[in-house]
Amino acid sequence: MSEWFEISMTAMLAMFITAVGIYLATILFTRIFGKRSFSKMSSFDFAMTVAIGSLIATTVLSKTVTLSEGVFALLVLYALQLGLALIRRYKAVQKLVDNTPLLLMDGSDILYDNLRKARVSEGDLRSKLREANVLSLDQVRAVVFETTGDIAVLHTDDRSKEIEAWLLEDVDR
Repeated sequence: MSEWFEISMTAMLAMFITAVGIYLATILFTRIFGKRSFSKMSSFDFAMTVAIGSLIATTVLSKTVTLSEGVFALLVLYALQLGLALIRRYKAVQKLVDNTPLLLMDGSDILYDNLRKARVSEGDLRSKLREANVLSLDQVRAVVFETTGDIAVLHTDDRSKEIEAWLLEDVDR
């Protein structure tokens, strides 16, 4: 049990060098491949972020994964992200990879079937409305469960304002 709390100077030096190396590689690849690598625009982007974090941790802490293997695996992940981002321009690929935004409220009407589909509780919905500073349901024009899992609240005090159709074009009702 005492080995749980022991670490040698050699192991610390190896972790330090590996951490610096993988960190610099992550910065370099992010600069080359773009900030999209850490965005939350789709579920695939989120998966990429988790995969990179896991890869960094494994490379730094595992004695069986070398720094060069970790950097190469990181490069492969970034290349996959870029490749998928490029082919996502095609609707068929986009439908396969991305979730579709879902309307949770249409005006002041709560769409209970869609809440169930999205597994969002009324309490979660109320919380998001409060975060958006909604004081009355008649201020709400739409609430959308985005592909990222975020909830967007479109609201205004001006009752004459309508939502431009373009904003809800890809949203399931």
